[in-house]
Amino acid sequence: MEKEKKLRFTTIDDYIALQPERIQPTLELLRQTIRDAAPEAEELISYSMPAFKFKGMVTWFHTYKKHYAIYVRPHVLEPFREKLSDYKTSQSAVQFPINTVFPVELVSEIIRYAVKCNTENVSSKQKK
Repeated sequence: MEKEKKLRFTTIDDYIALQPERIQPTLELLRQTIRDAAPEAEELISYSMPAFKFKGMVTWFHTYKKHYAIYVRPHVLEPFREKLSDYKTSQSAVQFPINTVFPVELVSEIIRYAVKCNTENVSSKQKK
């Protein structure tokens, strides 16, 4: 039995291009939503996932067979638990079913909050 070849990518463009065509527009919308909410964030690949970094890691995302997910530091999701009640979540991830409307405003709020937390964390470290 031949092992499945691991997909290789070095950019978010490469990652999205390797995903099924039906999910690519949603992933582009997710990427643009993150860019709009964190315009100074750098795009990179981290833990083999698309990621965004600004004064620390802001978010990662990944696709699966039936959903895609965003990942943030655990403390970032706490203020959003009620708004996230319609989605499957873990301590640091939110899963969005592929066949549902992408929640632009909710994701924007989460990303802006992650940036705010990173900025405050850097500021508090500089004061010490």
